[in-house]
Amino acid sequence: MGDGVHGRPYEWGRLHAAFRVLEGLAAGTSALDRESARRATTSSPRNSVERLLRHAAEHILRARERGGERAVAAARVYGDIGLLIAPEPMSRGNLGPREVASFDEGYEQQLGVYREAFGALVV
Repeated sequence: MGDGVHGRPYEWGRLHAAFRVLEGLAAGTSALDRESARRATTSSPRNSVERLLRHAAEHILRARERGGERAVAAARVYGDIGLLIAPEPMSRGNLGPREVASFDEGYEQQLGVYREAFGALVV
């Protein structure tokens, strides 16, 4: 699913957006707390992804139990998470300013994909 052109931080941003959207679908909200989530992730992408993966199963279950469009969206996002994890080692180090900018770009790009696909479910 990654395009390999933008680099790892960009792809990590896309992955983090998928986790955030899945969490929102499970909670029944469309609002995303982007800033605090970004800070936590850019300080150590690998550690953040490990933490988010531990909660993803609970989020998919809760979102699917809600039924309807939210359940359909959650199934797609959950599948995307697996595809967005690159088959290579992930950094445990902090991202520098240029990498953070790339991460943010990927995050926003992926949110745009979900906003287009799911409308009001993702704001």
